[in-house]
Amino acid sequence: MQVKDAEVQPKVVLPGNRFSRMKKNFLKSWQLYTFLLPALTFFIIFHYIPMYGVQIAFKDFFATLGITGSPWAGFEHFERFFNSYYFWRLLKNTVALSVYQLCLFPLPIIFALMLNELRNGAFKKWTQTLTYAPHFISVVVVVGMIIAFLDPTTGIVNLLIEKLGGEPIQFLTSPGWFRHIYVWSGQWQGLGWGTIIYLAALAGVNPELLEAATVDGATRFQRILHINIPAILPTVVVLFILNIGSFMAVGFEKVLLLQNSLNSDTSDIIQTFVYKTGLLEGQYSFAAAVGLFDSAINIILLVTVNQIARKVSDHSLW
Repeated sequence: MQVKDAEVQPKVVLPGNRFSRMKKNFLKSWQLYTFLLPALTFFIIFHYIPMYGVQIAFKDFFATLGITGSPWAGFEHFERFFNSYYFWRLLKNTVALSVYQLCLFPLPIIFALMLNELRNGAFKKWTQTLTYAPHFISVVVVVGMIIAFLDPTTGIVNLLIEKLGGEPIQFLTSPGWFRHIYVWSGQWQGLGWGTIIYLAALAGVNPELLEAATVDGATRFQRILHINIPAILPTVVVLFILNIGSFMAVGFEKVLLLQNSLNSDTSDIIQTFVYKTGLLEGQYSFAAAVGLFDSAINIILLVTVNQIARKVSDHSLW
């Protein structure tokens, strides 16, 4: 008598069963879920509820009529922005700053790998403290320091250039120097803070792997290349995707503080334009349309890069 193997039927998860399981898990660990309430409340109040006002980008908004009472304008404000003479300059300057910053993305990774290899504990802590400290300095203070250091007559940089036989350079009024000043000052301020996550990931590397590699004759560079870097690769991919998600979101505060009429050829970006047209000139609908265009690019880039990362490296945000 032959016994036929029963066909294995795929397990079907009914919506009711899934809901019951989620409810059971919630009731079992409700204390842990309460810790999410402050963060959820913050995002709902300050991020999701204000999205209701995005519709003014498609309206001719009048404060006296309110959002719902203002007449619809369709894509008129978007067309006005795309056809304006300053569209390409704003887009070029924003993308140039973003690409410049993205090119320096590996610096915190390299710095974290270097710190991880230090064996002198006191020197390592001193270096970490010294590099973390600038992160806590206000952007306004940082810009004040930049202006003081780069002043053509009293700035320490130009005084040093004169001592070396050179001529003072007008750093702050030169369009060619603006991007370098903005990006490298940002790296100085955020380099140490950006290494924290990578150092935390490196702390999870199994010491036995490093010891085994040392016994097998691997050099320090080989251990970094074949053990440390693969260990932090998922963290690197996730942070890179997050950076791409804010690709067009150049911090406008420092740009606005460093901007003047002489360097505007390279310092005019979309964020400063939204600030000037929206808050200073009162063109709320037009500024909302420009800001929405900027956000749409970020969303498209985020989804695209996430899909590419998932196919190439099996690491992604979702």
